[in-house]
Amino acid sequence: MLLEICAFNLPSALAAQRAGADRIEMCAGPDIGGVTPSAGSIRAARELLRIPLYPIIRPREGDFLYSEEEFMVMMRDIAFCRGVGCDGVVIGILLADGRVDRPRCARLVEAAYPLGVTFHRAFDRAVDPFEALETIIGIGCERILTSGQRPVATEGAELLRELAREADERIVIMPGSGVRSGNVASLASRTGAAEFHTSARVRGESAMKYVNPAMQEDSSMTMADEGEIRRIKEIISTL
Repeated sequence: MLLEICAFNLPSALAAQRAGADRIEMCAGPDIGGVTPSAGSIRAARELLRIPLYPIIRPREGDFLYSEEEFMVMMRDIAFCRGVGCDGVVIGILLADGRVDRPRCARLVEAAYPLGVTFHRAFDRAVDPFEALETIIGIGCERILTSGQRPVATEGAELLRELAREADERIVIMPGSGVRSGNVASLASRTGAAEFHTSARVRGESAMKYVNPAMQEDSSMTMADEGEIRRIKEIISTL
């Protein structure tokens, strides 16, 4: 079984690698659901990580209905990721009616080749998960990151199992959202999944010795919990 960590910064990616993670999804903006990280962050991660690296290709927060200009940005970000040696990318575009935007997603997959492609949790906003599943298989993605169209994967476990059954090993169904050491064994049993996704996030305290109290701000940051990642990895290694 494999464990993918969503890392919102380079220190988190490196902590995940130390803890035994199998793959990194690199993101920025944890408070807005994750957007494409900077070019510098992607390049540095590629240089420092020995495990597979999949940056998310998401040009902004909000929905997954993109303009032609935003689509152009996505194509350029994929070209950059391919150029610096990433192992894959994470994509997702929907139409206004909730169906997967097959033509444009297919162009992203083609642009990424020979990189692997994960379809992200835009899937959880699709109007028909089984139609979306077939579309995503058809365009050549290798996995779908999903919480079973619920806020957290434990609530969507029934649909996750149904999706895995329908996929019939044509694509990986990877549960994500709310995956922790306390529920991953149960999720594996309930869904039959062999790959899991988590940010294992905690708040990391600032190392600043001086903080201007007049600013009235929180200087902590989102970090991956190295101990939690080790616990999850230990649990799934025994299943």
